[in-house]
Amino acid sequence: MNSVNNVYVELSVVIGKSSMPIHQLLKMGRGAVIELGTKQDEEIWVLANNVPIARGEIVVQGERVAVSITSILSASEAANTQI
Repeated sequence: MNSVNNVYVELSVVIGKSSMPIHQLLKMGRGAVIELGTKQDEEIWVLANNVPIARGEIVVQGERVAVSITSILSASEAANTQI
């Protein structure tokens, strides 16, 4: 069981994407807002080590923001999914 305690997994949540020229990105300062091409009710992606593993939705309760998992991808779905 001790070896399991030493396994690190990087979890990421993709809530949207945006494209912009690098010069525009470099001009942005603290507090800048980047519009994402995602609508409020769209599902988000959950990644483990940059591999999609699940879909979910954003849940806001007071000052807390969380992700509610709505579906888990099978191994074959994860391998064939491009984000």
